[in-house]
Amino acid sequence: MGISSQDLTAVILAGGRGRRMGGSDKGLVELEGRPLIAHILNAIAPQVGTVLINANRNAKQYEALGYPVVSDTLDGFQGPLAGFASAMAAATTPYILTLPCDGPLVPPDYAARMMDTLEIPGSEIAVAHDGNRMQPVYALLPVRLMADLEGFLAQGDRKIDLWYARRRTVLADFSDRPDTFRNINTPQDRDQLQKEGAIS
Repeated sequence: MGISSQDLTAVILAGGRGRRMGGSDKGLVELEGRPLIAHILNAIAPQVGTVLINANRNAKQYEALGYPVVSDTLDGFQGPLAGFASAMAAATTPYILTLPCDGPLVPPDYAARMMDTLEIPGSEIAVAHDGNRMQPVYALLPVRLMADLEGFLAQGDRKIDLWYARRRTVLADFSDRPDTFRNINTPQDRDQLQKEGAIS
């Protein structure tokens, strides 16, 4: 019994405040003439069954990209776990595959690597690892963990690493693709990436 790409809903996390981007909505910041999130959508959509965008601002602009938009059910920009929980509630597939709106260098085998890792017997959650550290917002999670996650959030906990530590979490090896996790936090990051021509 394996996981297939059709079992996955990709969830692009665009729910943050964008503080380091001067308060701009990072997913809508332009890169090579298109919103940052558009590069991610193009990369991830062929790898999964469906796609959701998790956003707490500018819902109409995100909806114009052609995918459903889900806002956090918790008020006040509560972090990625709140986005996970909202996406789990909205997903119609047994798994969600998460990635942030500010990391445009999504490899074509991102979903495949995460699925392969979750096939390890006894594992519940797959989280990417760049060879040096865990990349917690790049995760593959079963929707059946929604009640456990909601309970964790209801206790006031927000730390993603703490929730992972409570579950059987396995690490997906991306040590050969550390650029996967290169994100755009500032206008300077965006300008540097464009200058390098790293975006296909």
